[in-house]
Amino acid sequence: MQGGYSHIVLGLGATGLSVVRYLVSQGIKPLVMDSRRNPPGAEQLATEFADVELLTGGFDCRHLVQASQVIVSPGIALDTPEVRAVLDMGIEVIGDIELFARDVAKNGGCVIGITGSNGKSTVTTLVRDMLVEGGKKAVMGGNIGTPALDLLNQGADCYVLELSSFQLETTHSLCCTSAVCLNISEDHMDRYSDINAYRDAKLRLYPQSRYILFNRDDELTKPDEPMNQNSFGLQAPEEDEWGVIDGKIYHCTSEIMPLDEIGLIGTHNHMNVMASMALVEACGVDRDAMIAVAKRFKGLPHRCELVAEKNGVYYINDSKATNVGATVAAIEGFDSHLGDIYLIAGGDGKGADFTPLQPVLDQVSQLITLGKDGDKIAKLKQGTVQVKTMAQAVEHAAEEAMSGDIVILSPACASLDMYSNFMARGQDFSQCVEHIGDGEV
Repeated sequence: MQGGYSHIVLGLGATGLSVVRYLVSQGIKPLVMDSRRNPPGAEQLATEFADVELLTGGFDCRHLVQASQVIVSPGIALDTPEVRAVLDMGIEVIGDIELFARDVAKNGGCVIGITGSNGKSTVTTLVRDMLVEGGKKAVMGGNIGTPALDLLNQGADCYVLELSSFQLETTHSLCCTSAVCLNISEDHMDRYSDINAYRDAKLRLYPQSRYILFNRDDELTKPDEPMNQNSFGLQAPEEDEWGVIDGKIYHCTSEIMPLDEIGLIGTHNHMNVMASMALVEACGVDRDAMIAVAKRFKGLPHRCELVAEKNGVYYINDSKATNVGATVAAIEGFDSHLGDIYLIAGGDGKGADFTPLQPVLDQVSQLITLGKDGDKIAKLKQGTVQVKTMAQAVEHAAEEAMSGDIVILSPACASLDMYSNFMARGQDFSQCVEHIGDGEV
C-alpha cells in the first residue's frame, strides 16, 4: 500500500472531478475512491490527472484512517459505514460546497444560496439572470450545471448556488448574502428517517446566511430561531414582506408588477419569481432589472414547459417533478384554469407517501399512471387509466382531451425505473406529443 494521503475524495463523477481539480490547483494530490467499478469521470480523471490514483469497487479504510480530510460526494450518505468510522475517529468530513465556502471566505465574493424541495433550478436561473441584468458578474452552479468549485475561476463577483439537502449536510461555513428555502415536501425518504430529518438538512442553510427568506405558505420553511429574516407568499404582505395584492406582486406597500406580465405559467412559478426578486433586491439589484427578466423568462426544460398546443390542447412537460410536492404545486398552479386537466404520473416513488396528492387530484379530470409505483398513485383516484408506456399515456390523453384542456406530465416520482434520467422521460413525452395525429404515438 502506498504512503498515506492527507486528502481523500469519496465519489467521482462531475463533483468529484471538480474537487480533484481544485485540490491539485492548491498543490494537494488526493486519492480518489468510488464504490462503483467503473464510475463516471474515470477516463477524464486519467486524462486530466494521470498521477492521481483512483480506487474503485469500495472504500478502503486503510487509507481513510490516515487522512486529515475526506471530501465526500453528495450522493454518499454520511451513515455509510466507512464514512461513519472516519467521523468517529474525528477526521474532518466535508463536501465540495464547504471547500467552495472556505475559498470564497479567503478571496471574496457574494453568494446567494437556494434550497427547497421544488423550484430550485428555476429560482437559481432567475436570480442569475436578474443579477446579470442588474450589471453584476454572476455565475450559477452547485446542484445545477457547473459544480461550485469550477465556478471559482470564472471571474465572477456573485455566485448563485442551487443547494441540495445532501450538499448541505456537509456544509458549515457558507456565508450567503441572501438565501431561501422555497418549500419542503417529502423527498429522498429512502435516505432520511423522516421529513423532519430532511427539513433539518435543508435549514442548515439559514445560520450560514446574513439574510434569509422563507415561504410563509409553507410552515416547514420557517426558521426555528429568529434571525434576519423575511418572507414571501400569495397573500397580501405585512410590514416588509413580499406578497400579492389584486393580482400584482408587492414588496411591503410598493407595487412591483402584475402577475399576468410574468413569462412563467402557474402560481407556483409566480412564487418563484417573487422569491427571486427578494433575493436579488437584498444584493442591490434594481427593480427594472428584476421586472425585465421576469417578463422574458419562459422557464427551463422539463419544468412546467409548454411543449405544444395541438387542436387547442396544451401539452406541458413537468418531468422534473420527481416528488409529490412538485406535482401538487404544478396542479395547484392551474387552479384557475377553466378546461379539464389530464395528469400523467408515476415512476419510482423513492419510498414516498403519495396520499398528499389526493386533494389536488380532485382538480384532475383524468389520471393516467405508469411505471414502478404507478399502481400506488392509481389507487388515489377512481377511474384512473393505467398504461405501460409514455406513448400509450399520451395517446389516451390526446383521444380524450378537448380544446382548452391541459395534458401535463408531472410524475411525482423519479424516472430511473424506466429512463436514464428525468430529461429522457421529458423528451419521450415531448416526442410522443409531436407525433399526435400521425399514427406514430
